[in-house]
Amino acid sequence: MTDSTTSIEQTPTEPEPSDSLKAFGAAHKAFRRRAGYTQEQYAPLVRYQPGTVASIEQGRRFPPRVFVERAEQVLDAFGVLQGVYKHATREKGLASWFRQWAELEEQAISLYTFENRLVPGLLQTEAYARTLFRDRVPMLSDSEIEAQVTARLERQSLLRERPNTAFSFITEEHVILRQTGGAEVMREQIGHILEVAAARNVEFQVMPMSRGNHAGTDGPIQLLETPDNEWFAYCEGQENSQFITDAKKISVLHMRCAKLRSQALTPEDTRSLLEQMRGAL
Repeated sequence: MTDSTTSIEQTPTEPEPSDSLKAFGAAHKAFRRRAGYTQEQYAPLVRYQPGTVASIEQGRRFPPRVFVERAEQVLDAFGVLQGVYKHATREKGLASWFRQWAELEEQAISLYTFENRLVPGLLQTEAYARTLFRDRVPMLSDSEIEAQVTARLERQSLLRERPNTAFSFITEEHVILRQTGGAEVMREQIGHILEVAAARNVEFQVMPMSRGNHAGTDGPIQLLETPDNEWFAYCEGQENSQFITDAKKISVLHMRCAKLRSQALTPEDTRSLLEQMRGAL
């Protein structure tokens, strides 16, 4: 991939059609059955969880490229799955502008997130996410809200299915203090963060309000590392986003993330603060 920064217009209120994903799922299911595998027998062969296989076959989850490649080999699919995959579009609720990043996210061995607006999507509870989509402007229909919430929760399977991926999250303290959705929603959200952050491969830090300035004032940052040790970045704005492959720009974002980790509370101090904040609600 050539070095570049790609600006992407966002249209998150118009979910992508899922017919092509259903077609891929049906084709995959047919080849799997032809090979004589149940989902439970097949999943270890492609190194994914049975639940992921089920989601892909139901057309609810976009198949990672590596999944398709492994499926072709295991099922001897004559190139059919790769052919159908070329025409696949992202499932309802996850917009097309996010597709390129989401594909890489599925394979990442390191994923770093700094967020100063809201709880990172991978850590949101259903109630918190529903509040965000319910209050979005312009308003979403009930079916659009359901599609968005479902897609967000589906992405969170990364935390369960990739125990060898290093996840690092840094969030501004005011994001927690805002009490999005009310005290009960935020109490549940804090508890969920504490539970997820207890995993050995997940690190969560709070940037305290007492720190007057820090390295992330330009906005949210997401960085990931692929199994081939390539790094990519993603930065999101109001009506556009940037998918970044330029090595120099990624180096700058790396430096900012490193500085942010040193400026934020330690994971241990963060846990203590979150427990205090939850108790105060």
